[in-house]
Amino acid sequence: MSSEDPRTIRWSNWAGNEQVAPQRLHVARSVEDAQAVVASAAGEGLKVRVAGSGHSHYRLVPTDDVLLDMSALGGVVGMEQGHAHGGVATLRASTTIAALGRPLRELGLAFHNQGDIDRQSIAGAIATGTHGTGLNLQSLSAMVVGLRLINASGELIRINASSNPELLDVARLNLGALGVVTEVEMSLVNAYRLSDSVSIESYGDLRPTIAERAEQHRHFEFFWYPQHDKAMIKTIDDTDGDPVYPTGEEGSRVGWSHEVLPSHRPHLHTEMEYSVPLDESLACLDALRDLLHRDFPTLLWPVEYRTLASDDVWLSTAYQRPTATISVHQGIDLPADQLFAACENVFRDFDGRPHWGKVHGLGKDELAAVHPRWSDWWQLRNQFDPHGTFLNERLSGWAGL
Repeated sequence: MSSEDPRTIRWSNWAGNEQVAPQRLHVARSVEDAQAVVASAAGEGLKVRVAGSGHSHYRLVPTDDVLLDMSALGGVVGMEQGHAHGGVATLRASTTIAALGRPLRELGLAFHNQGDIDRQSIAGAIATGTHGTGLNLQSLSAMVVGLRLINASGELIRINASSNPELLDVARLNLGALGVVTEVEMSLVNAYRLSDSVSIESYGDLRPTIAERAEQHRHFEFFWYPQHDKAMIKTIDDTDGDPVYPTGEEGSRVGWSHEVLPSHRPHLHTEMEYSVPLDESLACLDALRDLLHRDFPTLLWPVEYRTLASDDVWLSTAYQRPTATISVHQGIDLPADQLFAACENVFRDFDGRPHWGKVHGLGKDELAAVHPRWSDWWQLRNQFDPHGTFLNERLSGWAGL
């Protein structure tokens, strides 16, 4: 640490809408170092949060106490052999999704799906239920079969089906509230290749075909631009074709999954995303379209529509229901509060569950109402970390500690 006042050390997320000046910002360069930081902080009664790549738009990371940077600890640890349709890989938790694509492919493996941004750390992605699109494809959290983490005593423990199995349902989507994750064990599939296609259509032409197209393609999504009432439609499907390099722009790519699924997203923005039941998603989209045309007719940023398969992850936005996710964006330099508040009212009318890493205004009671295992999740988490070492102010309010 330098001799400067630690309160001048600031952390900001990618978009810049969340900033914090913690008492301590520590870059760990070994697991042992991180263990000592956690044990020391807990002994002083300080809170510890981990900063990943900062791609969340919600106030999950900020803390006034200790912010731990684990980005120096990355890579693939190893894999289990003998799986006909893939394998289980052990990944260092701070590794970005982008940095995992090539090493996993060299092992013959891949994520069965990922989002169109790949800059997140894998620990951050599973902590928030990050996902891509596809009717039959689940989130990254659903792929987790185990992990290692540092508890509030500074001990390194393993959580899987045979070690601390009661915590696995909490750990798979953990909000960074269970401990400092150091390794993640994930069930992966055999490496595969994809090709993508992009088209522009009027919303009127697109609307009657949405359900059919979602079933026709491995990946289907669209970005609807309210001001022009047009949509950029993106489909991605399996291919036996050889990769074509350079990969080129969206709509013309053929390559391995990690080369085709992500896209370059350089423009700073903030975002609200809600997951709604798939069979109600088009009605929700219609209501949102009416709202935006009436009250926000100059909105330039798009509304994104994706699909997500149901899963059994306790805090997943797709828990026990086929899902569509609908995202509203706004430039970071433009006012967003009124836009998001109005859209949130629509989403809540359709039993929406907010993405954990994106803007929402729900409190403890509202979140409990849309997550059936909310109380179970917090009960186990609080038993494991009764002093709330891994909570910030926002999470402490949800925990009731």
